[in-house]
Amino acid sequence: MDLKHLEDFVSLCETRSFSRSAAARNVTQSAFSRRIQALELWLGASLIDRSTFPTSLTDEGRSFRETADEVLNMLRDARADMQTRRLLSLKTVSFAALHTLALSVFPEWLKDIERILGPLKTDVLADNSHNCIQSLVEGKSDFLLTFHHDAVPMSLDPERFPFIVLGEDRLLAASRCENGKPLFTLDGEASLMAYGPNSFLGRLSNHAARVFGVQLLTSHVNDNAVAEILKAMVLAGHGIAWLPESLIRRELASGYLYDLGADVRMQIRMYRSADRTRQSVDQVWKAASALPAMGSGSRPA
Repeated sequence: MDLKHLEDFVSLCETRSFSRSAAARNVTQSAFSRRIQALELWLGASLIDRSTFPTSLTDEGRSFRETADEVLNMLRDARADMQTRRLLSLKTVSFAALHTLALSVFPEWLKDIERILGPLKTDVLADNSHNCIQSLVEGKSDFLLTFHHDAVPMSLDPERFPFIVLGEDRLLAASRCENGKPLFTLDGEASLMAYGPNSFLGRLSNHAARVFGVQLLTSHVNDNAVAEILKAMVLAGHGIAWLPESLIRRELASGYLYDLGADVRMQIRMYRSADRTRQSVDQVWKAASALPAMGSGSRPA
């Protein structure tokens, strides 16, 4: 059975005339009649009483009229819903961002993008580096927001996944501050609040420790690689951690945390796929390219 057979039947129910319904459905009367017969054959019941004028419905036809109306309405509603979902998906711009960037950089950066483009519908996945990269590669996210440092290379082909440098940040060793002085120092006895060894920030903080010759006893490892947890541990006085400056800018300015130095600079990059594009994605890419670079630990200029 074809959907048009149901529409033919409903039209005939309304006009009670094969000729008028055929004209309304833009087919010949003979073709229209064959389609009604095909529907009756499929149902195994006679729907039309052809012995009367104007055409009338049989008992089966009157019963099936309600079913036909219901089925057509359900299908039309489903089609409209699918089209609405498709339009929304085309207009929604999706981001995969490291936890820290999703919290400390993305909200203000998005404000600047929206000043150029107007309000955007966005979807943000905040996760670790591995899952964010996977989301971009699999096409689940339009953009990837991540840190970059040469000491922690990324496995993304630059031809397939071009990037924009949005600015830079610092990964710095921080301690709780009391009376203007650090509670711990890098050359004293202090515990290290560490990231998981395979995370981006974990690998980069290990690199920083080697470069600056820092040797601390690791007393807490955050396997989820969420810098916000280590920040809370440092604020509570449990030890030292390497933290992104953008994440602790307010605490440094207010004297709750102390910058111990031993810092490395990181780029803030936004990647996209060269193979998948649409107007809204291109517009965000163009607007992001036009923005001034973010300074270390600051919002976009």
